[in-house]
Amino acid sequence: MNKVAIYPGTFDPITYGHIDVIKKGLKLFEKIVVAVSDVENKDYLFSSDERIEIVKKALFSDLSLNKKKIIVISFTSLTTDLCKKFKSNVILRGLRAVSDFEYEFQLAGMNRKLNNNIETLFLMSDVENQIISSKFVKEIVKLKGDIKKFTTKSTIKLLKKKYEQNFN
Repeated sequence: MNKVAIYPGTFDPITYGHIDVIKKGLKLFEKIVVAVSDVENKDYLFSSDERIEIVKKALFSDLSLNKKKIIVISFTSLTTDLCKKFKSNVILRGLRAVSDFEYEFQLAGMNRKLNNNIETLFLMSDVENQIISSKFVKEIVKLKGDIKKFTTKSTIKLLKKKYEQNFN
């Protein structure tokens, strides 16, 4: 059994879909590195530090997941470089719908070309969470909708606070 898997993403913000992938990954690996991307070409709602804090609150405070099995970090490097750093040869990726597949397939192929020892493992979130995306969650909050079914309590609180600060 591989000991460590890298789960990269923007997590802007984390959703129950992401959390499903993490929980399923914990059944397969001893440790999951939740790697919060901080590349500059993205337009994030939350800063890297805020996203790390949101992920930690969601996983450890709201859901009481095991802190010894999950590491939450920020990164600006190639994911394959992160794999080397954590001695992992597995990248976890979540798939929601067929529309995700083409992009994820290309990404997995590029990572494989960068390092042919790395495998990408695709996990699907539970059916009720497959339609959730961070983009939609942000849009619903912006329009003052209810997102309780999509993310954790602490994430909702921080999202509402951010939108009150930015859009009022």
